[in-house]
Amino acid sequence: MFADNYKLVLAKIDSAAKRAGRNPMDITLIAVTKSAVIEDIKLAFEQGIKDFGANRVQEEADKVRSITGARWHFIGHLQRNKVKYVLPVYSSVQTLDRISLAGELQRYAVKLDQMVRVLIQVNISGEKSKFGLPPDDLAGFLKEIRGCDRLKVQGLMTMAPFVDDPEMARPYFRQLRQLRDKNARPDLDLPELSMGMTNDFEVAVEEGATMVRIGSALFGIK
Repeated sequence: MFADNYKLVLAKIDSAAKRAGRNPMDITLIAVTKSAVIEDIKLAFEQGIKDFGANRVQEEADKVRSITGARWHFIGHLQRNKVKYVLPVYSSVQTLDRISLAGELQRYAVKLDQMVRVLIQVNISGEKSKFGLPPDDLAGFLKEIRGCDRLKVQGLMTMAPFVDDPEMARPYFRQLRQLRDKNARPDLDLPELSMGMTNDFEVAVEEGATMVRIGSALFGIK
């Protein structure tokens, strides 16, 4: 079952990329493990997936430890008191959305003598149920965190509203790409756009996503 799901997702990414005149190899598939058991994750890794995304720090710790060689991305809302558990094991934090969190990431990165790859979460939709910076705050935020020399800002992340018709999510993805283009500068090109999930990842790819975060389309809903 997983192998079939994986092939279908890859085929859809390939088709969406080609429709947009893009190289499918430029898009990273992040398998979201929230609904997956360890056996699922090991199978996914064996089938070729190298990037995984976790939403919860301690609840998914066993999953993160289950595979050697995988790249784990933290994609859930991160509390400052959980930073110490994240930095040693995650390849990136995709949900940086406030100065206090940037400061805590910087502090622990200095302590561990490491760089931290981060994406800034932007609440493009303005929904109160979602975390992230308001789009108008991004430029100021980028200036504020310049002093955090252990944070390597690699791009932006967002979640579109859940809609039945994926086309309705397109404007949100397009806005994130435009926001990235507006705020990129020679010393900070913001190459990554993490956007698109099971219900809308094809549209996200067409609009420039470099990372798509997919769970149920791969593992099913449990």
